[in-house]
Formats: sequence, structure tokens, C-alpha cells
Amino acid sequence: MHIEKNICDNIMGTIMNAKGKTKDTIKTQLDLQEMNIRPELHPTKNGEKNEVPTACYTLSPQEKHNICLFLKNLKVPDGFLSNISQCVNLKEHKIFGLKSHNCHVLLQHLLPLALRGMLSKAVCEPLIELSLFFNVLGAKVLRIDDLDQIEAQIPITLCKLAKVFPPSFFDVMVHLPTHLTNEAKLAGPVQYRWMYPIERWLYFLKSLIGNRACPEGSIVEGYLANECMTLCSRYLHRIDIKFNWPERNSDGGLRNSDGGLSLFCKFGKTLGAPKQLDLEADELEQAHIYILKNCDEVLPFLEEFAQIHVDSTQHLSDTEWNKQFIEWLHNCIKKMIVGSGGSPCTFMWSYPICITL
Repeated sequence: MHIEKNICDNIMGTIMNAKGKTKDTIKTQLDLQEMNIRPELHPTKNGEKNEVPTACYTLSPQEKHNICLFLKNLKVPDGFLSNISQCVNLKEHKIFGLKSHNCHVLLQHLLPLALRGMLSKAVCEPLIELSLFFNVLGAKVLRIDDLDQIEAQIPITLCKLAKVFPPSFFDVMVHLPTHLTNEAKLAGPVQYRWMYPIERWLYFLKSLIGNRACPEGSIVEGYLANECMTLCSRYLHRIDIKFNWPERNSDGGLRNSDGGLSLFCKFGKTLGAPKQLDLEADELEQAHIYILKNCDEVLPFLEEFAQIHVDSTQHLSDTEWNKQFIEWLHNCIKKMIVGSGGSPCTFMWSYPICITL
């Protein structure tokens, strides 16, 4: 996890040209000039000042704005990532305060999406390969063939990076990925070895400190108090405790209890302004047959239809079988309920967000 964070900080600081975080400084370019390599990055004298050329891996102000806007407006599933929009400053084009897990998600999933089409192929290709390396290495299930493949690919990827980025970019953390595949072969998937659970547990223990003069004793007393409260809360009924709290995104929801079909009697809540949409004939038919085949109330009719028409429906396609079943069920409902000649509505209401529990 710390390797991912350091590599992600190196990449983001260099391509964003962040002050104090970039590896492409005037000292780096003077070193390149002294070593007589990478002449396109050599600074030029302009009076008493050195003019620094723009490198191929440095983003333009508009590209920095696009990346910051992408992260600012990013929406991800709950628990997948922290609120990364708080780490983005659109005005100054800065990305700051990234935690280890933020860098983990950014390096494995978001960086290829954000950089694609902005930088040249020589820059994007090794960065995407590095992202895929950590993505395969962080999988829940590791296959020896995959590990052998990325183990053979990672030195080539680092060589491609060495052709683009300055030597100062390659600290010890950038070279460590070459050893991670062998470690994964010996120790197994990284989920059982990384520090995220331990960091969370240490954060909880630090929150128990009330007296900073005696932190150890304060942690012991706080832990015992928490254990006592947990034991007592098990015997408290009709009282809100942390064990019977609803989920974080739950606001109670709504339950359809008007005697409708069981398929629609579920907790949930819609958000946003509704929009009426007209269904096409094929869409209406698909929705109709889906509801009929997934309702417990219709199951007896399905069994009865299959028994009655067992011979006549053997050679029918799914579409023809569905049409015959709908017609047969419609006639049955007419006989059971007098005056029931209605049909499904040809429109629906669409909502931007639906939270279901």
C-alpha cells in the first residue's frame, strides 16, 4: 500500500508539475545537461535566469483543469473510495491530501481513464502498463501464469518509463515493484497482508486516548469501557444502539404495502424529478413477461399452463411461448374478476436515482 502511494505521488506530482512534489526540477535538468543526455530537457540561459522547457510528460493548464474536473465530479459506489472531490482545488489545479487508499484506487483504476488522450503514447503506455501491473497484483485470486507474465513485463515497463521521465523520478519505491510478484507467489494475495485493517485499528485505539500524558493507560481504560458498553447494549431492547442502526445510506425508505405484487413490495426510495417515458412494443412485452415470471403470485398459473399445454408448447420458441402464456393468463383473469379488461400501461416513470435496501 505504501509503494502504491509513493509511486502515485511521484506520477501525479510530476505530470501535474506540483510545486515541492514534482521530480522535474531545475536541479534535475541541470543534472541532465551535465550528463549530456535528454537535450530536449536542458535549460537555456536567459540573462540571469534559466528557462525551463516543457517536458512531454507535463500537462498543460487546460489538461490539468480537465483532470481536476474529472476527479471533482467523480461518482463511485459507496465504500469504493473516499470523497476525493475534497482533495481537488479547481482554481489552482492542485490535487492534495490523498490517503493511501485514495492512491491505491487512483493508480489502479482512475489514472488510465484520466490520462488517456492527453499525453503522447510514449508517456501513456508505460503508465497504463504500470496500472495494470498493480491491478493484477491486487486481485483477490492470483494465478501463477498471470504473475509470471507481469513479472516479465514490469522491467520492460520501467525501462519505458526511464526513456521518458528524468532519473530523479526513479527512487527506491519505483524499483520495488520488480520484487512484488515473487513476494505474492510466496505469501499469497495482498488483501491478507496489507496494512489497511491495521491502520484502521490503530486509528480506533488512538481515538480512545483521553489523557495524552499516559496514552497506554488511557487506551486500556477506553477499551475496557467500550467492551462493557458493548456487553450491556446486547441486553437493551427498543433502544437505538450501534448494532441495530440502519445502514449509512438508509433513510427509512418507503415500502409498498397497498396489497400489490410481492415483486414491488420492497424498501426503497426514489430521488430527483421523475420523467415519463413511453415504452415501445418490444420493451413493453419484455417488461410484462419479466414481471409475470418473477412474481410469486403468478407461479401457480405458470405451473397450470405448463401442465395443460405440455404437448402443444414443446416445439414453440420462447417468444411464441410467452405470447401464448400472456393471452391464456389474460383470459383466466377475465373469468376470475368480472370487468377486468385492462392491460398494462404503455408508459413508465423514470427517476435519476433509486436507493433500494
